[in-house]
Amino acid sequence: MLQWLSGKLLKLAHWSVRLSVPDFEKSIICVAPHTSNWDFILGELAITSVGRHAGFLMKKAWFFWPLGCFFRSIGGVAVGHEPGRSLTQQLIDKFNSAKRLNIAITPEGTRSLQPEWHTGFLRVAYATGVPVCLAAIDFKTRTIIMEKVFTPTGNIEADMRAVKDYFTPFEGKYPEKFTTR
Repeated sequence: MLQWLSGKLLKLAHWSVRLSVPDFEKSIICVAPHTSNWDFILGELAITSVGRHAGFLMKKAWFFWPLGCFFRSIGGVAVGHEPGRSLTQQLIDKFNSAKRLNIAITPEGTRSLQPEWHTGFLRVAYATGVPVCLAAIDFKTRTIIMEKVFTPTGNIEADMRAVKDYFTPFEGKYPEKFTTR
């Protein structure tokens, strides 16, 4: 029912979904451009419309009752500052201990213009051996696309350049807030 409803809502809003990557047991879904709160809603509708589930990172402080129950039910993964453990290490530990875990991450880290993307998702993928699915939310064509799987090499600079190159043709809701250069 939720799958049907998500697809219907996207269709009513004149959005389409192109998804051809395998349904991995574990993956990082790298989502860009990220220029609007609509990105979260569209991403959730898209992944649900194809019968899949992806979690998302959220500050641990938001996981209080009753919001914590709600956020967990829609895929929220609580993360926070832990002495001696970086966010990257927390995610490595989560991937290593989970049987199934797919997490959507926006490497820009903000909806504002951000030329320097966070590299943690590449470090986590390389350390755990999980694939990175590249997912674009393209407002220009009103299409959500997840057709490319990227395997990090460990060369963070070269890997980030390849990821950014992939996202260059896509346009966010606010194009002036997105750059891959």
